[in-house]
Amino acid sequence: MGENNTPDAHKTPRLARFRGAVLPVAALAVVLVGCFVAWSNSQNASFGWFAYAPLSNEPFSGSGLAFVTPGTQAGLAIAVVGLLVLAFWAGYRIGTKASPRTP
Repeated sequence: MGENNTPDAHKTPRLARFRGAVLPVAALAVVLVGCFVAWSNSQNASFGWFAYAPLSNEPFSGSGLAFVTPGTQAGLAIAVVGLLVLAFWAGYRIGTKASPRTP
């Protein structure tokens, strides 16, 4: 055919491959930071409260309740954003590989 149809001519440049790897690595870093923020804020959570149930004959026992601090909520929200970016990136990559390219 010609020189333009060689397999080496269609390789992805190094810079493009580097740019393609930045987004998932950054999203993974965001997930890890969010998990660290959620974990570090849940370690020192202290609170106090009083419950009064006037109509029941049994005392209120709150031993089965789980309280999430605002710092833990923020960390989990950051981790979810990172996971959403990873999901978007994976779907985009799968979609671009599956779609036929038109010349």
